[in-house]
Amino acid sequence: MDEIKTIILIRHGKTAYNALGKYMGRGVDEELSDEGIKEIIAKRDGLRAISEGAVIFTGPLKRAKDTAGLVFYDKDVRIVEELTEIDFGDFEGKSAAELSDDPRYQQWIDSDGTLQFPNGECIEEFRARTMDSLHNIIKLSGNDDKIAIVCHGGCIMAIMSGLCGGKYHDYLIPNLDGYILRVRVNDERLSDITYDRIGRRNMA
Repeated sequence: MDEIKTIILIRHGKTAYNALGKYMGRGVDEELSDEGIKEIIAKRDGLRAISEGAVIFTGPLKRAKDTAGLVFYDKDVRIVEELTEIDFGDFEGKSAAELSDDPRYQQWIDSDGTLQFPNGECIEEFRARTMDSLHNIIKLSGNDDKIAIVCHGGCIMAIMSGLCGGKYHDYLIPNLDGYILRVRVNDERLSDITYDRIGRRNMA
């Protein structure tokens, strides 16, 4: 099968941990903050417009699942269990300031983020897991040619760096931003990839 699919990657709304700059991975199931909910409602029409006609997927954590529910309130949202944030291990729930005296944190910073998180994942493991989830979503989408995925910042960085090259952190985006990709799908092979940044559009 050789077809072109549009894949829209949307980062979840803001949580209290986001506002505090705390590491929030798959081990922290944080709810959306009041501010995050207000921002979702303000940007909802724009996100719905770019996702018109798409099948909707999200992960199991509240911040992603609830964002998908608020944006696509009248749609069937399918949950993919492995589509979760990276496992930050011992750094979960802590800010850079709280970790400043931990030599393991400085080692991770010095590695440009390539070292495995203590008792957590490394970026390569996480990227492989996330790309497996993407391939699963593409299979689940069947003949639909447009897919919207509400997920985590790490998932988006993993997918974008996995598909488009460059460094993982090159694709860091704020909450409710993301990317619109156009991808040629030929069985398991994804090629001829082009993309645009959601944040370049007027989403208000």
